[in-house]
Amino acid sequence: MNALYPLKFQPILKDKIWGGQKLQQLLNKSTTSTEAGESWEISDVEGDTSVVANGPLKGSSLKALLESYTSDLLGEKNFRQFGTKFPLLIKFIDAKQDLSVQLHPNDQLAKERHNSFGKTEMWYVVQADPKSNLIVGFNQDMTQELYLKHLEAKTLQSILNFDAVKPGDTYFIEVGRIHAIGAGVLLAEIQQTSDITYRVYDWDRVDSEGKERELHNDIALEAFDFEMPDNFRVKYSLDSNTSTELVSCPYFTTNVLEVNAPLQKENNHDSFMIYMCVEGAASLEVDGAVTEFSMGETVLVPACIHRFSISANHAKLLEVYIELV
Repeated sequence: MNALYPLKFQPILKDKIWGGQKLQQLLNKSTTSTEAGESWEISDVEGDTSVVANGPLKGSSLKALLESYTSDLLGEKNFRQFGTKFPLLIKFIDAKQDLSVQLHPNDQLAKERHNSFGKTEMWYVVQADPKSNLIVGFNQDMTQELYLKHLEAKTLQSILNFDAVKPGDTYFIEVGRIHAIGAGVLLAEIQQTSDITYRVYDWDRVDSEGKERELHNDIALEAFDFEMPDNFRVKYSLDSNTSTELVSCPYFTTNVLEVNAPLQKENNHDSFMIYMCVEGAASLEVDGAVTEFSMGETVLVPACIHRFSISANHAKLLEVYIELV
């Protein structure tokens, strides 16, 4: 019998200048901070490696599991591609204030500059205060010259695209696209394992010592893709007890799954599967052993577990895996 089972990890909580209290108030994270901005649910970022929170492997690091269980955890193709590096970073983010306006480099640029993966990501809105928004892309056709003109004139806000959002709204943020999470938004973020961000505007705010945060306008220019189409909003129709695709790209596939009855699941993806609970509570059963998880919790099902069941009176889950060709 394989020693692996559905794994929960200790959240890695990050205070941010723009963070708030929704991570503890809505997602039941254990912190008293008034500036809790991010909960890293599954991370293999150097210096921030997740630690198992349940079962016989409790206390083991994700890195140690990757080295011990390799393809049983990741899947054969993922292990050949990524080795003992977990390829995804899974987060919940609470923006009490606007995040900086930013973008991320592609794989090639990130490798050359930072020896890192690029940072393709997606957002799923869990909760949003009235009139809150996301910034994604520009509100007009853009060139580098026009962008630099507005940046220099401090009129960048006038060319940004602001989208009002509600729970369930989903966005695909490709590398090279300007973006920011707006005040009042709580969301789930699925991304490549990378912590590389190029900040281009930070609303002229200062920290507790009166200092502005560093901007990266010079190195950001090469990362921009000014010709990206307006295709970042994800349209989908939700059906109960069926995995509905939100995003499928070379780096990850994410589905949304609304559960109100017992479901039998089969993993035919040669990949681990991740379930983020974004509403309600659910049970995941493997060979009679049950793992309970509720809103704000995340479960990693190792690749070697091919059959399991999920049941709930009501739950909404994000289902994440990597299907390499």
